[in-house]
Parts: sequence; C-alpha cells; structure tokens
Amino acid sequence: MAMTFPQKFRQLAGRDTGRRWTAARAAVLLGSASALGVVGFGAWRIAAQVEGDRGIAPLANSEDIQVNGIHVDVTAKTGAEARLEGWKQAEKEAWKKLGGPDMPVESIDAMVSSVVIGQEQVGPRRYIATLGVIFDKGKAGQFVGGGGAMVRSAPLLLLPVLNSGGVQQVFEVRGPWQKAWAEFQASQSAIDYVRPVGAGGDSLILTAGQATRRSRLWWRGLLDQFGATDVLIPIARLERQWPGGPIHGTFTARYGPDNTFLDSFELDAASDQELPGMMAKAVERTDEIYRNALASGQLSPDPTLTMSQVALDRAFAELRQKLMPQGGVLPQSDVVPVIPAAPVGPVAPVAAPVTVETVSVQFASPDAAAVDAALAAVRGVPGVKGAATVSLAIGGISVLRVSVEGGADKLAAALRAQGWKVSAGGGALRISR
Repeated sequence: MAMTFPQKFRQLAGRDTGRRWTAARAAVLLGSASALGVVGFGAWRIAAQVEGDRGIAPLANSEDIQVNGIHVDVTAKTGAEARLEGWKQAEKEAWKKLGGPDMPVESIDAMVSSVVIGQEQVGPRRYIATLGVIFDKGKAGQFVGGGGAMVRSAPLLLLPVLNSGGVQQVFEVRGPWQKAWAEFQASQSAIDYVRPVGAGGDSLILTAGQATRRSRLWWRGLLDQFGATDVLIPIARLERQWPGGPIHGTFTARYGPDNTFLDSFELDAASDQELPGMMAKAVERTDEIYRNALASGQLSPDPTLTMSQVALDRAFAELRQKLMPQGGVLPQSDVVPVIPAAPVGPVAPVAAPVTVETVSVQFASPDAAAVDAALAAVRGVPGVKGAATVSLAIGGISVLRVSVEGGADKLAAALRAQGWKVSAGGGALRISR
C-alpha cells in the first residue's frame, strides 16, 4: 500500500523521536551512574583516609635513663641461654656507655627496669640482636645522670613531615620518620614533645599542608585539641639513587605557625636496612637543634597563639586609637553609647579568680580499656578543663596532661574519692586501681 508524503514524514519523525528519546535516556542514565560513582569514590576516599593500618604509639615519656643501639652476638648451649646472656651483656655495655662505676652484673641487672628489643634472631645455640636498656632513675640516678633539675620547654606539638618520592606525608601511612620519632626516648630532652599517635582523625587534620597554614585561629584550635602551646615541624627529605640502593637524607628543623627555619643537616644510608639507624641519628640531631634553640630563646611560645580574647580586644582597641582622625572624633556609627551609672548601694564581693594548673597523670595501660577508664575518671572530676593523652604506651605506662582548677591536690582528692590509688612524685600523679 502506497503511503502519502505526510504519513511517511510522520513515520520518519516518530522513528527519529524514538532515537532521540533513547539517546537522551542513555545520557541521563550514564550521568546518574557517573554521579553515583563520584559519590561512592569520594566516600571510599574519606573512609580510606581515616581507616587502615596507620599510627604508631610513642614510647612512654618517663624519667628513666635509656641507652639504645647495643648490638650483641652470643653463643650458648641453647637459644634461651644465649638470649639471657645477650641481655646481660647488653646491660653491661649500656652501663659502660653511661660512665657508671665497675659493678657486678647482678647489681647492674637490679637497676634495669626493661630491655627494649629492636631486632633479634634466636637460633638453636646463638642469639643476635640490637637492644636498648632502660635503667630506673631512682636506683641508677645516684651513679649516673645526676644532672639535677632540668628546665623544660612548654608543651610543643610534633608534626614530622616526610618527603619521599615526590610525596609529602605525615600520618597517612606508617613512615620511617614517624616511627623514629615515636621510638625516641624524650625524657632526657629539655623539649616537652607532644607526639600524636597518628591513627584515626589525626591523619585528616595533621597533614603536610598544615605546616603552610598561617591562620592563628586555625592553629589555636588545633593546638588546644592536643594540649600544646606551639608546634615543631621536623622535615625529612629522602632521595634514593635506585631501588634498594643508597639513600641520601636532608633534614630540616622548623617551628611555629610561620614555619620558621632553624637549621638543617644531611645524612646517608647505604641501603634500606640502614635507614632506621639513619633516622634515629637524625632524630637525635634534630632534638639537639631544638634544645639549642630553646636555650637561645627562639622557642618562646608565639604570643598570637596564647593570648586570650581579652588581650586581642585590647590590641584591636589600641590599633583603633592609632587610626582615629587627628581631632579624636569617630564616625557616628562608631560612637559608643553612654551607659547610665548604676544606683549607689552595697557592692557584692567579687569572687577571686580560680587558677587553672596543668598536671601530669601517669597510669598503667595494659590495654585500650584501661586508657578509656583513666580518661573517663579524670574528665569526670569537677573543675577539669581538659585532659589529653600525651604519651600512650599499651602494655606500659601512659601519661595524661590535665588542666584542672585547684591544682594537683584537688585532682588527687577527687580521684581517691572515686576509688583510685593516688601517689605524687616528680611533679606528677601516679594512679592505679
């Protein structure tokens, strides 16, 4: 049957309309799928940046005396005997490094609080290891390390930045620079390091980009969260000649919200196996730079980070007076209304301001539940303004920094009322169940 021109036109138009509708629907579906993919990818990126195996808990910042990097190679009848003999040999070498007097190994062993295992290999009759020895300061302090009282810095937040392979990182992954700072025994340093663990949300707010921020409001909020007054920014830049080959490291010590330069130095490692040793030496030299800067007055807390809102208002008022016209008349919008005087009568006594003190609290932390229990107990004390973990050691002794009205005596009495055993010594409280 022959079709007229209008009928054929409508049929062709209908086919074309169908093709256009199919294409439009495909475009919409493709766009929706792309949008869902972007949303899903963004959610995956956020979850991946918070979750995962990251974060290294720092060693407990105790007052004990520690000697690291002792290598032993001992042979005995069994591996267990070789291990025990290796530990005794490490204790004797550590005591010799400290300059202690000649003593029997039994006397030295009685002053040892723990042995830190860096690397070890136990064979049937041989023991090879790199160890660290920690001496109890109460017992060994009369023979070595009797330097007297030490003037320490204000609490300073540590932001270790690693630049390797063209990528800057802090806590995004477990890096050798963060590990070296976590294993550093800072008790003998004049710098009061606040070392974040780096797990969870730390990887989101403590990034390499944070070092380039200049906003004091941002820094004040961040430092208050960790109980610090200023920030230290040690930077490690690693350059590898080839995979598995020599490593050249450039280390820079910076500090403050303005990322101020202090000093830098260079070290080399022959291979990846020597990288941890190089990092440990770099941490010690960087700590020396910060100690020298503290002695010269360069690490004084930035007043723009510590001043209160009242001080800021006073500074703005002084600036406003300088910018006022010569006649001393402000624009009409800036005239402050006069408040009528209050009627004369008996004046209510003004309460004396309550001083807020910072107290260090030490407690045994065999597991995460013990840390949560100690934090909950301290934060539940009336008058506590803030409590933060500054040194976390699962299986050891952890440290809290607490800001409390009334000082350590009031805090100790409140914790005893909760059933805690509290003892004071060395400028800190020790609590236990």
